[in-house]
Amino acid sequence: MAIISNKMVTMIKEFKEALRFAASVQFWRMAVLWTISLLTSYFQLHSKRLFSRKAQSYPRCHPPISESLRPVCVITGATSGLGAAAAHALSREGFYVVLVGRSSRLLSKIMIEIKTQNEDAQVKAFEVDMSSFKSILEFKSSLQQWLLDCKMHFSVQLLINNAGILATSSRFTPEGYDQMMATNYIGAFCLTKFLLPLLKRSLVPSRIVNVTSFTHRSVFDIQVDKESVSGTRFLRSEQYPFARIYEYSKVYLLLFSYALHQQLRLMDKPCHVSVNAADPGCVKTNIMRELPSCLSKLAFQVLKLLGLLQLPKNGVSSILDAALAPPEASGVYFFGGEGRTVNSSMLSYNAKLAKELWTMSYNLFLEASLASKNTSSSTSDNLS
Repeated sequence: MAIISNKMVTMIKEFKEALRFAASVQFWRMAVLWTISLLTSYFQLHSKRLFSRKAQSYPRCHPPISESLRPVCVITGATSGLGAAAAHALSREGFYVVLVGRSSRLLSKIMIEIKTQNEDAQVKAFEVDMSSFKSILEFKSSLQQWLLDCKMHFSVQLLINNAGILATSSRFTPEGYDQMMATNYIGAFCLTKFLLPLLKRSLVPSRIVNVTSFTHRSVFDIQVDKESVSGTRFLRSEQYPFARIYEYSKVYLLLFSYALHQQLRLMDKPCHVSVNAADPGCVKTNIMRELPSCLSKLAFQVLKLLGLLQLPKNGVSSILDAALAPPEASGVYFFGGEGRTVNSSMLSYNAKLAKELWTMSYNLFLEASLASKNTSSSTSDNLS
């Protein structure tokens, strides 16, 4: 009887939590605005097919592979879902896949799965927390050392910024940033800055793919200042506005993608690094694990009935399209698979906002770099 009673108590607690969550503004923002945003992307996709003489799509190109050069692909958030699916697919394309994730156990599991399915796969894993500047900085050094130790060409051919979380409670990074904003955007910016020299050193065209989301369409006005980019502005609210922060992080990722695309195109010397954005659509992953389980299951069921829910092995299609598109494809938003593209929101193409965001993001990058150097100096002084 005691066991039954405990189970009942747990179920009642979960039910109450689900009701409380379902009554929140953030839940209805997700339920209504995100659904409209997803349908908007599909409407644009199919209207192009119906009314355009030539659909905007790109064929996939196999990476150049030789005995002297095996292309290296770095994938963040590679321990599950879309990141793991991309790792499986790109290992079959001949890439030396570098898995980046927070869990050493899950990284080992994915490595074994890839090698089991493809004996010729080349895989390496690094445990990295993408919300931590220190962890990203250590990864950069470890990756460089690994490239030297393996006597591989000192370069990277593909970077996929896939890591992302949907946190329903407020959490801070050591730098004082909101953890969701740090993981979804700031971490991607910092890692790209660190690896850009390696991408530029590639002997063949290289590429950056930023994995964004249709949820960015739910943002109609945006601020670009230190508090917004770090996510601390949102923490003044009585309730943690997790849906809004998630949307902001995806808009920032797009503004960053287009700004970097323009910068690389305008360089004095020809640059063979391209930048694309990929929107997988609605995919059944564990990103909603912090929501009450009954609500996340209900959401997936409704989306499945509407024909909008995909499994990771299908949802990864747009990421692969963005990664394997011809070298000249850059500054493009891939959505819907089959190499197809659509336009992101008008806000995401705002050049003024993109410039302001780049400046603010770079300032945060410099602040974190300086703080890291000061910490290292302080540690060295204490040891001596």
